[in-house]
Formats: sequence, structure tokens, C-alpha cells
Amino acid sequence: MLPRTLFQRATAALATLSALLLGAPSATATAPPLRPAAAEAVAPPTPLTGAQLSASWSGPLSTRGRWIVDADGNRFKLTSGNWEGAQGTWTGSGDINDPANHAHAEPGYSMPLGLDRAPMSTILADFHSLGLNSVRLPYSNALIHDTAPVPDAAVKANPQLKGKTPLQVLDAVVAALTADGFAVILNNHTTTARFCCGLDGNERWNSGQTTRQWVDDWLLMVNRYKTNKRVVGADLRNEVRRDTWDDPNWGWYNEHDLYAAYEEAGNRILEAAPDMLIIMEGINWYGIPLDGLPHGRPGLKPVATLSHTLIRSDKLVYAAHFYGYTGPANTGASSGPGATGDPRYEDFTAEQLAQVIGSEALFVTRDGQHFTAPVWISEFGAAGRGSTDAKEQTWLHRFTDILVANDTDFAIWPLVGWLDADGNQMDNWALLGYSASGVRHGIQDGGDWRADDWNRLVTAPGKTGPVARTPRWNMLDLDHADYNVSATMLAKPDWSPGNRKGNCPDGQRLVGLGRGDSRGLCTDADEPTKGHGTWTVVTDERYVTRGDWASGYTKLQCPDDTFAVGYSVHSDAMTALLCAPAAGSLPATARTVWFDRGDNRPATGGSTGSDWAPGHYKGQCADDEYLAGIAYTWKWNHGGVPDALLCRPLG
Repeated sequence: MLPRTLFQRATAALATLSALLLGAPSATATAPPLRPAAAEAVAPPTPLTGAQLSASWSGPLSTRGRWIVDADGNRFKLTSGNWEGAQGTWTGSGDINDPANHAHAEPGYSMPLGLDRAPMSTILADFHSLGLNSVRLPYSNALIHDTAPVPDAAVKANPQLKGKTPLQVLDAVVAALTADGFAVILNNHTTTARFCCGLDGNERWNSGQTTRQWVDDWLLMVNRYKTNKRVVGADLRNEVRRDTWDDPNWGWYNEHDLYAAYEEAGNRILEAAPDMLIIMEGINWYGIPLDGLPHGRPGLKPVATLSHTLIRSDKLVYAAHFYGYTGPANTGASSGPGATGDPRYEDFTAEQLAQVIGSEALFVTRDGQHFTAPVWISEFGAAGRGSTDAKEQTWLHRFTDILVANDTDFAIWPLVGWLDADGNQMDNWALLGYSASGVRHGIQDGGDWRADDWNRLVTAPGKTGPVARTPRWNMLDLDHADYNVSATMLAKPDWSPGNRKGNCPDGQRLVGLGRGDSRGLCTDADEPTKGHGTWTVVTDERYVTRGDWASGYTKLQCPDDTFAVGYSVHSDAMTALLCAPAAGSLPATARTVWFDRGDNRPATGGSTGSDWAPGHYKGQCADDEYLAGIAYTWKWNHGGVPDALLCRPLG
């Protein structure tokens, strides 16, 4: 992301297109008064040494409900910053060799900023002084394939990096950060080495490259670092948005489908590097920013009805970005073409802002739903030293309140910038600035209004220590394609050729189905241990025993002492049931759950507070039951969709 003035420049092409279509008014607002200053300044965090930070946690990281935990099951809050630069800093016009044509006149040469100005050890010590435990490292796909050595002058303060390519420099940065105890999250920020945003050729994961190339680049990166257990995550793509003609979508299964692209990349990465967190941002922008036309910033809202299920269900983290000058339907342009009358985040009252942030992102942390996962605010920030923008200052105060109140993981943008010859920050959004001679002036060095908010954020009390395991519910989406997330079945031949099929992740069982939309629900609540026998594909009634539990209907029933873990459909009609053996005997008493005329779901538990098959009836066994059979019919225009479930107790 980027400060306001650069966002205006970056969105100029989109704004011009908008103006040609309809024209757009500018928005104005009156700045609210600043929040009263605290009686006493908030003390900065106590810095940890690299050895102390290293000793405080163990990789890899995983998730338990809404929390991220370390290898010992202890809560690990991502207290992070963005060390930007390797994603590209050229603004897209003029001579790329002229610093004036780079963001804030700070050319990064496809490297994290500051390596020409301060030794890496100094920069990392300053990161410790900020109270960080993790760093988001943005990079471009172009960096991966750039074989030219970086200029010697660009690594003047780190001569050990002379002669290295940008990727080799990134290797050295990753090694230094992780040796000093920091967790590193890799972020595919851009395709080209051009500073984002707007119509810059970096709008989607497959802008300027194919989805296969994008996934292959991710596999190269995770294979490069997978033995380093402090490289903890793959942040799949930054701020996916509309290009000139096409919006990204969530679940259409076409070339613009961010949901499907994330699912493919996440599972391919986990197959290669099972320890990685898979981090997914929502859609950053859709539509043309003109009053009267549909447009907006969906964020994570689509997750409420279509969430992801990975082959490792304890590896998914969602992410979101918030800046005061943008809004739920506001690009951030301040006037002229591309500006609309939509409110900005900084226009909301404290109560309104909390509601909006909750509806766009933090609702995902609600316990016991199919979408429950940690949410990382992987970008936010504001202009610091020298800024007099009262509305932005009030917004950051209020946003900090929200992060503290919700104990939310975060990463501020950006960490490192430059000081000019007079000692002024060239990018006053940066928390740290370095002069050409290596002198630092940072957020803790006086004169920066953000210091109290930052110190309050990084020293706020929150959940610590062991995090208990809780049941998971994950959805299967067979609406358009196969949804195979069982590592066991992915290693085997197609078990239902010619049909769309889905399997629960290993360690989960099928517990619910939608009627007519091919959706399913999996859980590990009281999961029976799987045995080592053969998994059974059921296509007829040969295993129907102990009475007719759905008279007049065709029944697919698992053999005794097995439980359903997958199913297949043709169109939306049932074709097969996949059953896994239990390690021991299972009860055979049963009840029939009909959902042909309405929902039939448990009153409590079981992701009942969420809709995993919107617009369709849902049938679901209770949390202490296993699904043993499905009944359907072609009579009465039912079309072969599931009408009833056979549910049996787990014990």
C-alpha cells in the first residue's frame, strides 16, 4: 500500500477511465477534533535481543481457532511491520534510474530499503527496539527471475551483499532476520518491480503472468526457505483489484477467481512445504469508482459464505488492509476523477469504525464457524512526523483502540525509509528513517505523534501461553469443480470419474450437506480415529442394513464401522459416498435427518451461526454424531439431490 499522495498518482489511470465514462464529484468532510492527549506518554516496549526473541518461541506456526500458535501450542501474536522495497519502488513513469521517479524518491533496486544506509545488524536492532517479533517481506515475481547483480552503491552499508542478485540479497535478509529471532512472512506483492497500485499491471495474481507461473514462483520460494522454521508464512497476494476491464471475483471458478486461485496455490504450497501458514487477503477493490456505479472494497466479507478449506486446516490465516484515507467504497482519491462521495474510514465515529472493521474483517475470528481463522491486519499506517492531518490522527487513535480491544495481529506499513540531507523523513509513514551516513531518526526518537499509539499497541495485554485445541468446521464447495483436500485421496486415482467430488481434510469427517448446491461441511469434533483399512466408495444400496431408514428413497450408506469423509455429484445429483474405516467399532443406532423441506441443523455448535450453503436447505448431524448415509430420489422433481442424512452417535 502507499501514502495518500502516491495513491492519487497510482489511481490516475483508473480515474481517467472513470471520468471518460461518467465524470465524478469530489468528496469533502470536516475534520473532527483530536482525541485528548493522554496524561502521560506511553512507555516504549522493552527491546529483546536476538537471543531473547529466539528463545521466546519455536517454529513452525499453526492455528487453533482464531489464534496463531507456535510449535509448543503457545499463542504467537504477529506483532509485525512491513520491510518494503523488494516489491519494487519505481512509480511507472520517467527514467527508472532517476530517484525522483521512485516512491518518495527512495529507489529500492528490488531490495528491502535501507541496505545502502545502515548495516543489517543495526536495522534489525532497531526492529527489536520497536517491539516487533515478525516481519512481512514484500517481493515481486520479477525479483525472482532477475539475474543482474544489484548496484554496489545500493548495498554500500552492507558490502557483503555486493555482486548478489536481488533474490540472493533477499536470502541474506531472511537469514539475518530469522537468526535474530524474527518470524518472516513472505508476501507476493507485485508481478513487476513497479510500485503499486491502481492500473499498474499488478492488479491480480495473474496480471502479466499465468496462474501456473504464479504458483510455480511460490513453489520456488517456499522450497527455497522451507528448512528454515522461522520463515513461517506465505502471504499469497497483495491487494487484488480490478484491472481496466475485469473485476476479481470470489467463487466463479474462472480466470479472475481469487478464491479458486488461493485454494490452488495454498494446497500446492502445503504439499511442498507443510509447515507454512497460508495467508489470504480478500478482494481489495471491485467496480469503477463513480457515484452511481457499483464499486467497493469487499475485504473478507465473501468469506462469510465461501471460506477456504486446505489440506492442512490448521494453516489458514486471513488478512486485511485498512488506511484512514480510503473507505469501504472509497479509493482514496481526494478530488477530481476517481473520487466519489463515499465515506472514508477516517469519516466514521469510533462506534461506526468498529462496526465496519468488524463486518469487513474481524468477524472471521468468531469462534465455531466454518470461516473461523486468525485475521492479520497486514497493512495499516498513517503519516507521522510533520503531519498535521487531524482526521488521520484521530483515525489512527481509533483504529489502535480496535486492534487493542480485539487483541488483533498486525503489521504496520512501512518500517524503513530515508532521511534527506536536512534530516527530514522522505517518507513520513516509515517508523524508521536513515540518512545517507546512517544516522537514524525513528518513531521513538521524539517529534512523532504516532509514538503513543504505537507503544500502546505493542505493549497492550493480550492472550498469552497455551491455546487449547477447539473443534473445527470446514466447508467443501463442489459447485463448479472438484474439492479434494484429503492428502490421502490426493495420492490415489480418481475415485469417482466424470463426477465432481470432494473429500474432507484428513482428520475430519463429513457432517452436513446442502440440498441442491453441492456444498458440504466437515468437522473434527470428537473425530473417530481413522483405521488403516481400505476406504470405500459407495454407489449403491449394498451396505444398507438394520432397516430402511428412508423408505422410497435411494440410499448410499457406509459399511458398518466406517464414516463418511467425502461425496461426489453429477450436476447437483448424488453419485457416490466416500467412507473411511474407523480404528474401532462404531455404534450402529441411528436417526434420520430430513432436510427436503427446510434446514435441519443442530441447535448449538456445528457452525450453526454461519451459512455454508446460502439459499439452500442444509442437513447436518450433531457434533457428537457421524454421517453414515445419504438418501435421495429422482421422484417428484427432486432431481437426485440429497434429502436426508443417516446420523449415528460417535459413542
